[in-house]
Amino acid sequence: MRSNIDPNFSDRQATARAAKQAILDKFKPKPTIQAAAPIDREAERARKREELRAAREADKAAKEHAKLMAKAAEVQARLDVAAESDEAKRSERKERKAAAKADARARREAKSAMRR
Repeated sequence: MRSNIDPNFSDRQATARAAKQAILDKFKPKPTIQAAAPIDREAERARKREELRAAREADKAAKEHAKLMAKAAEVQARLDVAAESDEAKRSERKERKAAAKADARARREAKSAMRR
């Protein structure tokens, strides 16, 4: 007994054509989904450039600040050395004057003792 479901030649051809079309439809490009707000690539690039520029300027300012601080420290060290040198000269001069004064006093006392 034959059933009514048995396909004939034209039914099989139609089924094969539909299967081939389904396979081809898989490879067709699908429509893209549009973003609600389009991305502005140029503005994004400009923003990134500005961030880089700001970072470089901050680096440059930090390096310049470090140079200035190093130079100020060097100048302060020179001033400290000069102040120590001046203080050493002063103390040496005071000692020399005190020694000369003591020597003069000793001479006077010796001269005074000879008179008596």
